[in-house]
Formats: sequence, C-alpha cells, structure tokens
Amino acid sequence: MDRIGKKDFDGWIEVKKAVHCRGATPTIEKGEIWWSSVGENVGTEICGKGKTFNRPVIIFRKLDKYSFWAIPLTSKLHEGSWYVPFEFDGRKEIAVVSQIEYMSVFRLNRKIGQLSNLDYQKVYDGFYRLLL
Repeated sequence: MDRIGKKDFDGWIEVKKAVHCRGATPTIEKGEIWWSSVGENVGTEICGKGKTFNRPVIIFRKLDKYSFWAIPLTSKLHEGSWYVPFEFDGRKEIAVVSQIEYMSVFRLNRKIGQLSNLDYQKVYDGFYRLLL
C-alpha cells in the first residue's frame, strides 16, 4: 500500500455493527475523557486501536443527549498548532484538535476521567486558535 499503511475496514464494519446496536445511552458532560470506538478511518484521519478500534476522546461539547463533538487523544508527542499537550493521570497526552469529530454516544465504551478546568481551557483555546 502507500505511506498510510494497511487498513482493516472489514474488521471495523463488524465492530461498527455491534456499536450501532448498543442499548445503553451514557450520560456525558464536557471535559470528560472516554474510551470510544473511533473506528478505522480513511487516509490520515485518526483511527482507533486494537480489535475494538478504540481511542480516548475528550467530550469537547455536548450537543444533545445522543451526540457530541469529540477531540481524539494520542500519547505520541507532536508539534504544531493543531496539537494541545496536557497531563492526565500522570501521563502526557496530546489533544488532536484538528481532528474534532461529531460522534454518537453509542460509540462510548468507558469513562476514564475528567479534564481539569485549566486543561479543558487549554484545549478550548487550542481549538479556537486553529480556527483563526
């Protein structure tokens, strides 16, 4: 393939079917961090990892009880205006603000924790700067 690497779209389709049929509707609040079934995405779009295609995301903005804007996280160090570093649970995390995505709460698997108000403000400011 090319520099992007091999993708497992067939595997993701099977997981996606199960995600779509989840019965529970988790309650969410802005600034929470959740493991989420992000999926196998196209090109350089950020993907989930492992057999369940999961990745931690920040609940950036709750839109209604079923949807929100998610900002994916990575632990790999990156530089650029579209990355916002912060520390969470003793680890360095990077919010990839350029990859903000509309998501359904049915993609959420497990709540990890809550950003501090200061770190949420850093991510918010980073997203705002990206838009300018």
